[in-house]
Amino acid sequence: MQIRQSSNDVQFRDQVRAFLDQSLTDELRDAGRKRTSGWQEINSSMAWQRILHAQGWAAPDWPVAYGGTDWSLTQSYIFAEECAARMLPGLFR
Repeated sequence: MQIRQSSNDVQFRDQVRAFLDQSLTDELRDAGRKRTSGWQEINSSMAWQRILHAQGWAAPDWPVAYGGTDWSLTQSYIFAEECAARMLPGLFR
């Protein structure tokens, strides 16, 4: 399926990619590669959660009133896609 993205979506994707490139440590990348569908190492997951929290992205799908991002569905998809492409530790939601 081909998804057409607006110029704002492309800018958002660039912002997410820049943040991920800047924020990811070798340890987080390694932990993400070792993650399975049923298991992930807690310390790396919590470290990743702290990084996202500092960025204001720890609860991307939650309402703003509860610490969410107010992203559109497309932005949430872009974020999830970029995280999956880098095989990051999962979020505890």
